[in-house]
Amino acid sequence: MHFAFYGRVSTEDQQDPEASRAWQLARARALIESIGGEIVREYFDVGMSRSLPWRRRPHAARLLTALRDRGRGFDAVVIGEPQRAFYGNQFGLTFPLFEHYGVQLWVPEVGGAIDPGSDAHDLVMSLYGGMSKGERNRIKIRVRSAMAAQAATEGRFLGGRPPYGYRLADAGPHPNPSKALDGRRLHRLEPDPVTAPVVQRIFGQYLAGHGLFAIAEALTADGILSPSAHDRARNRHRRGVAWSKSAVRVVLTNPRYTGRQVWNKQRKDEVLIDVDDVALGHETKMRWNDQQAWIWSAEVVQEPLVTDEDFAKVQALLAGRRHRQSAVTTVKRTRHPYQLRGLLFCGLCQRRMQGSWNNDKPHYRCIYPTEYGLANHTTHPRSVYLREEQLVPALDRWLLRAFAPERLPGTLAALADAQDHGRDSELAARAAEARRVIADCDQRLARYRAALEAGTDPTLVAQWTAEVTVTRAAAQAQLRDAAGAKPSRMTTEEINAVVASLGNLLTVLRDADPADKAEIYRGLGLQLTYQPGANNVIAEAKPTAIMYEGSCRRGDLNPHAR
Repeated sequence: MHFAFYGRVSTEDQQDPEASRAWQLARARALIESIGGEIVREYFDVGMSRSLPWRRRPHAARLLTALRDRGRGFDAVVIGEPQRAFYGNQFGLTFPLFEHYGVQLWVPEVGGAIDPGSDAHDLVMSLYGGMSKGERNRIKIRVRSAMAAQAATEGRFLGGRPPYGYRLADAGPHPNPSKALDGRRLHRLEPDPVTAPVVQRIFGQYLAGHGLFAIAEALTADGILSPSAHDRARNRHRRGVAWSKSAVRVVLTNPRYTGRQVWNKQRKDEVLIDVDDVALGHETKMRWNDQQAWIWSAEVVQEPLVTDEDFAKVQALLAGRRHRQSAVTTVKRTRHPYQLRGLLFCGLCQRRMQGSWNNDKPHYRCIYPTEYGLANHTTHPRSVYLREEQLVPALDRWLLRAFAPERLPGTLAALADAQDHGRDSELAARAAEARRVIADCDQRLARYRAALEAGTDPTLVAQWTAEVTVTRAAAQAQLRDAAGAKPSRMTTEEINAVVASLGNLLTVLRDADPADKAEIYRGLGLQLTYQPGANNVIAEAKPTAIMYEGSCRRGDLNPHAR
């Protein structure tokens, strides 16, 4: 029998990818050697979390695609370690595809091929999926428990950007000896001489009866940079044109200005990508925790900018205003498809326009507060609106001009020529990063040898060396993959066949699902600038690497067309 092999390793497994692949492959070969089986294809995912469904793992997705091909070249699939391949209920969602296409699935835990009619086999595989999920959950619990203890008992700064008003200062070597030997150091917060007085001014003015808007307007009028403008390196995604009410509110509600370290204000929730298709798995969303869940340091660990009493008074004032506003009916947020989400910019202020659902139709708006106009001396309406249905049909016609009969040969040639550039850049970047990691590992190994000669405990040095060796081997594997990768090019004739198979492209775009159209627009590198005065839109399309074999996160969008 001819077999395809599947395996997986990720950062959470803390293993050398090459070593992990070798032992998983060895287990697979030991299982099939009794029948003279031969592995002819390999699918091995590196750096993919076990929680990702098979359709969202690159090599697993290619394996599922190969199952549909009658000329796939293998009769069965063998897995060396099911606990790495299946997580939670993934086996129950994946195995029916193997059964449907008549491809056996072999695992060592059942001693051969899984019997679709065996309850015992199904129970064993479900058990390993549950064990895999439990292992990942235990890792998360251990890490979070350790961080909570460090924040509460030590008041340790656990990373992230410093709050406005503070800056990072050195706090000595890292307590972990191996990390300290690598040059890693702890950090603490100290008042920023430029922004700390601004924080104190905000608290003072609010306690004096000034509102959020009045404080923001006064700061802007005095030429004081907003938090995003003060630290452009960490806020390149923000305009930083002026102080806003939300920026003032964030300062007033940050408990770290009392001198205590506070952790766990936010959490990562895993939510379903599509509630109608649970098999797609989850995506991570950042959510705010209730204040009862915040972890406070027992002692003051940095110089406070406000007193505990002033901070408590401010929170009481804010809570009172929120209570008065709670009687106002709020709009229930619902998710709506916006085809141009993130692609449309206001031509007056150059900011990205936001989606707004009005009268059961998608719109885009730019809300420009008064303080922004004061800071930039800009004449800007308070609200600029554009209805999506007014723009999308004209946009589709503009995009498809390139596929008009008189322009089609030039477009096909351009598409064919453009295939390698992005891929080559990506491979070069991966190779450069791998070389950088290898060089860093070599330096660390040299320091470890010096530490050993200086009398450091050999057992400790051996542990450090093993960790760095794993990292170096992973980088070497990445370098080999980048050097040996060959982009999957399509010829002009193949591209033409794809275009021809779609028929009337305008009809295809018009009838496409809004979420799919949004992905198409993003893939084209589309950027739209709305000029409200002239009532026109400037459109630019700058596609990067295209026409590569890939997978949509929702899998095959048109399976019946195969």
